[in-house]
Amino acid sequence: MKLAHVTARTPQLVSALEALARRANNQEETFILLDELSGITVLVARRFTNERTADGMLDAFYLTVGCISLGISQATIPQDSETQLSFLLHQGAEYVFRMGFRHIKELSCLPYTAFVSEFDNDSFVQQRDIKVLFTEICRADPVASWAGEDIYRRELLDRQSNHKIVACAKWLRQKHYAGPIKDPELDAHAVISIAIIFAMAGDGPIVARFRQKDVETLILGVRKIQPDIDVGWDALLKKVPSLYHSILQECMNEYRNTIIRKIQSQANIKSIISELQNSYAGGELEVDYD
Repeated sequence: MKLAHVTARTPQLVSALEALARRANNQEETFILLDELSGITVLVARRFTNERTADGMLDAFYLTVGCISLGISQATIPQDSETQLSFLLHQGAEYVFRMGFRHIKELSCLPYTAFVSEFDNDSFVQQRDIKVLFTEICRADPVASWAGEDIYRRELLDRQSNHKIVACAKWLRQKHYAGPIKDPELDAHAVISIAIIFAMAGDGPIVARFRQKDVETLILGVRKIQPDIDVGWDALLKKVPSLYHSILQECMNEYRNTIIRKIQSQANIKSIISELQNSYAGGELEVDYD
């Protein structure tokens, strides 16, 4: 059996097949595995590419290779070719493919950005996102190197971070001084920025959204009283679950010598409000007021 050329980043399925080729009396296992791979490829073509064209079938084959490789890579087994092969033969190719695809679906449920839209729950959008991730991560040419495992790991870390940021912002919204904010759209970075900026004034209520009058009052008060911003920030951290402290502290360190310093200075208030709207508060700033 002629197999793909080995590279440093060979898809795990290819490594397993190479291990199978080295086994004696492998005909029965080979035919069973190839039959499973063929069936999976046809199903992938029907759902994601096109089973009626050669290009569609080829794309489906590449996706099958990558998805099974992803399933193997995320399994809690030693990542050597013999162990990978034993795992594949014992579990079956279809089961391992479903493992890989489950990782894609779970990844798609995590936020791509820290901005939440009501369209995120639309079934069409969700299915589109799954297909995009499936294609981006799992397309693996068996005779070329494959970076899908690294792409998956990097995307997972990014989305887990976004999920934590969104959760922090939702918590702050629930504790907003004027009552919980129930707007379906959420700019999580903006909510966190607002809470930190308003906390500089001292141990006051949590602010998750504000109007221009609110920030004008904040600026004038800070310039008059010159509060110790660390005292206000420590008070905010004591109110917020420790799970979110690292997110807040990272922003605090960044803002200390940027927007906070500008608020404390004699910079024009209108220019500060403009900067807040453009760079920090986004849609969480209510620009119209009585």
